[in-house]
Amino acid sequence: MTLAEALRTLLTVPEQVSINETVLEHHSKDVTSYHPGVTPDVVVFPSSTEDVCRVMQYADTHAIPVVPFGIGSSVEGQVVPVRGGISMDFTQMNKVLEVRPEDFLVRVQPGVTRLQLNQHLKEYGLFFPVDPGADATLGGMAATNASGTTAVRYGTMRDNVLGLTVVTADGSVITTGGQAAKSSAGYNLTGLFVGSEGTLGTFTELTLRVYGIPEYTLAARAVFPDVGSASQAAMGMMMCGIALDRVELVDERTVNVVNNFKDTSFTEAPTLFLEFSGNKAAVDNIFLLAQEILTEEGCIELEFDADQAARTRMWTARHDAAFAFSASQPGKKLMTTDVCVPLSALPDAIIEARRAIDDNGLDGAILGHVGDGNYHAVMVVDPENAEDMRRASHVNAEIVRFALERGGTCTGEHGIGLGKAKYLPEEHGAGAVKMMQQIKRVFDPKDILNPGKIFL
Repeated sequence: MTLAEALRTLLTVPEQVSINETVLEHHSKDVTSYHPGVTPDVVVFPSSTEDVCRVMQYADTHAIPVVPFGIGSSVEGQVVPVRGGISMDFTQMNKVLEVRPEDFLVRVQPGVTRLQLNQHLKEYGLFFPVDPGADATLGGMAATNASGTTAVRYGTMRDNVLGLTVVTADGSVITTGGQAAKSSAGYNLTGLFVGSEGTLGTFTELTLRVYGIPEYTLAARAVFPDVGSASQAAMGMMMCGIALDRVELVDERTVNVVNNFKDTSFTEAPTLFLEFSGNKAAVDNIFLLAQEILTEEGCIELEFDADQAARTRMWTARHDAAFAFSASQPGKKLMTTDVCVPLSALPDAIIEARRAIDDNGLDGAILGHVGDGNYHAVMVVDPENAEDMRRASHVNAEIVRFALERGGTCTGEHGIGLGKAKYLPEEHGAGAVKMMQQIKRVFDPKDILNPGKIFL
């Protein structure tokens, strides 16, 4: 009996198991990243926790690798089944199970996407704030501890996941956390699972913190002569305690590519995209102070608007940046590095990243969530061109080591996956990495949960 045949006997609907070549290819890699794909032996589409338990029990008995899959929007190879086996696609587990407006929480299955959830929450006057850009699944976002444009105010996934239902490597079910706003009971297993990249367990239910939709929101676009002054302005606003919902940086190359992609006409210069929310009087007062700081740091153009359509248009240059770069050179891929540094090191870090890209003759851009020191360097590469990959890897290493030398991290939100594994010992030291590996062995003694990720 083949693996596919065996799995079909375990599930109620045989069509939940696929060996179609197109389906296998889709599950072999991240959607846009440079990491080479590896085809799984089979793709399973569970529809319940019970389905996941059956698959995991079979995989455990036969030591078959299992790799969780959402929509494949990760960028460090987290969904690549490097040892074959089962790709477990959670897109059929896409129900919002419960909304509790009075408790500001929601329970969802892992295949629910963030936009789907926010559409569902509108009628309650609520929203889920974590916004990594892509319409990723919430299970995938929890697996990588995603954050994004709103992290400066609302934090990362780890700050917004209250509890999980997890199927472990042997098919057992455990629950972590709960529905209370906080807890001091025992070890924080929820925090351990969030960011574990599918290496410790598979999520089948998430309890999330949600928030009231603000009364008034104002967006602004501030243009600067160079990335250094733009990042100084961002740091200045943070140091003054200005309550920002978002503060995003894009450089001139990013704006240029987006203008070509979306037929827009933004000024092609380093730009901060800002957002403030609350009651109108408070937001207007905050914006006046922000405007002073922006002017002092050399802002040469400032546009602001509270209209929803205008705000959506204004954010185009940030949200569509990755898609625009992918479209700018068809057939090529993106190598993205996302370091995070202390705020005081941010201006120098961004200037250094821009220099490294230019000095190595690469087409790339600087963009990111500069309100919390997290920024991205995006480089367009041809994975089949050895020299292209060598130069991009060199720049990636320069940027990471600059961050580590200043007390930063090799990844602020994308995770380790395949691409950052070599930097984990440099950041945390051999002792801490050894302890992480021991934790992995406790949860997954046969190394079947997303093997080959995080650790070299």
